[in-house]
Amino acid sequence: MSTVQEIKEAVRQLSPVHLAAFRAWFAEFDASVWDQQLEHDVAAGRLDRLAEEALQDLREGRCTDR
Repeated sequence: MSTVQEIKEAVRQLSPVHLAAFRAWFAEFDASVWDQQLEHDVAAGRLDRLAEEALQDLREGRCTDR
């Protein structure tokens, strides 16, 4: 399988049991990719500004428990 269309067709042909297994695997895979990207962004400093804004809001009492 080398194209998205081929992958889509293969997924459409999965039995319900295999589709459930694929869905579970893909959810874990997708979360892992997301985590890696987030870690990369943190290491590169891309979230520093947002973190500082959040800390400033906390210091200035603009945060709530809700």
